[in-house]
Amino acid sequence: MPRLQFEVPARLAFATEIQIYISHVNQGGHLDNAQLLTLVSEARVRFFKSLGYREGDVAGHPIVVADIGAQYKSEGFHGETMRVAMQPTDLNRYGFDLLFLMSDVDSGREVARGKIGVVFTDRQTRRATPMPEGVRAQLMALA
Repeated sequence: MPRLQFEVPARLAFATEIQIYISHVNQGGHLDNAQLLTLVSEARVRFFKSLGYREGDVAGHPIVVADIGAQYKSEGFHGETMRVAMQPTDLNRYGFDLLFLMSDVDSGREVARGKIGVVFTDRQTRRATPMPEGVRAQLMALA
């Protein structure tokens, strides 16, 4: 199977800092796979909050994560503070991709990069629904 590769743009519109706690570390002493997803999910929630939304109500629609992929560049360790930068890309009718880049604040060392596929849903039918135009405009302004 070919390795996942993610090209990260030079400019990332959003960033937040998140500390690696002991509960994020596995028996190998570094950031656990599942906990990477936890940290990236927290950053995604903060991204939507920066736009004025909760994930359960983005301009009247909940969002779901359709897919996620990550490429590790180095290890993350207990006590380090990660900077998780994000950029919305590949807007489509039903959603967009949210690229992320995670790096250690103190050293600048890149820990991981990847993308999250976000899809808007209808609250009643729980099916994909077109992205609200107001949200599309906000995301396009970040490009």
